Parts: sequence; C-alpha cells; structure tokens
Amino acid sequence: MKNKGLDILALTIAIIGAINWGLIGLFSFDLVAFVFGNMSWLSRIIYALVGIAGLYIITFYMYAGGETSEINS
Repeated sequence: MKNKGLDILALTIAIIGAINWGLIGLFSFDLVAFVFGNMSWLSRIIYALVGIAGLYIITFYMYAGGETSEINS
C-alpha cells in the first residue's frame, strides 16, 4: 500500500458499490440508477469506477499477511 490516497479512494468507491448492491439485494432499489438515471452515461461511469476499484482492491491481498517486503534496519 504505497499510495495511501489511491487506496482510500478505491476503498471508498468499493464501499459505495457494496452499499448499492446491499440496497439492490434487500429492497430492489438501485441508488445509482435513482440518482443518476437508469444506465445513463454518468451511472455507467460510476458502475465502471466501482468495478475498477474492486479490481484494484484485489491487490490488497498481497498485504493481508502483515509482512512487508521492506527490510527494517
């Protein structure tokens, strides 16, 4: 996790996506479509950003073991 700002942004976008999916699953309510329109260009960008953030967060598994690749002296 060398770029803390990007990490926080990706986590925030993924959390927003997870909340949206929770609303879809529990109440059949798509918040993104409600706010930005059903498959409008803006909602499609938001869906794409959530997907990209999810792919980026996959790299966090490299850090899940708690060990860093840097040598502390």
